[in-house]
Amino acid sequence: MPVPQFGEPASGREHKDRPAAFGIAEQDGRIALVRVEKVGSAPWLDLPGGALDPGEDEAAALVREFGEETGLAIRAGERFTRADQYFLKTDGEAVNNRAGFWAVASFAPAPQLKIEDDHTLVWLDPHEAIVRLRHEAHAWAVAAWLRRRGDIAGDR
Repeated sequence: MPVPQFGEPASGREHKDRPAAFGIAEQDGRIALVRVEKVGSAPWLDLPGGALDPGEDEAAALVREFGEETGLAIRAGERFTRADQYFLKTDGEAVNNRAGFWAVASFAPAPQLKIEDDHTLVWLDPHEAIVRLRHEAHAWAVAAWLRRRGDIAGDR
């Protein structure tokens, strides 16, 4: 099955492929998101995760990024889907996130892991998250996660 591509490439820009991993952790019917606040931009919501470092696989990147952004130590579960997303980073770099989306198998507070001060952990109902997430690929992945669980609006 082809990997869905979201977003549109910026005109006249070359979007560098950027391998990435994002995760969905669920607690009491809500999922973990990060509220990102960068100087000069309106705040937005993303799934926790991000780019792979050189030599890192998706699961290792997910664990590292989740901890850095949320202060949660996680264990990666299953990668349940893939999706790509064209976008411009806040520094203006044009990228195509080529992302794996993972279910988080377990998590525990680990505040010493959090190093990204512009990211704040928030918990939202997944249906609300679909509407509020910045990237279409993230919203699509949450919907795919809900479908796998057989959880559709009104059946909770």
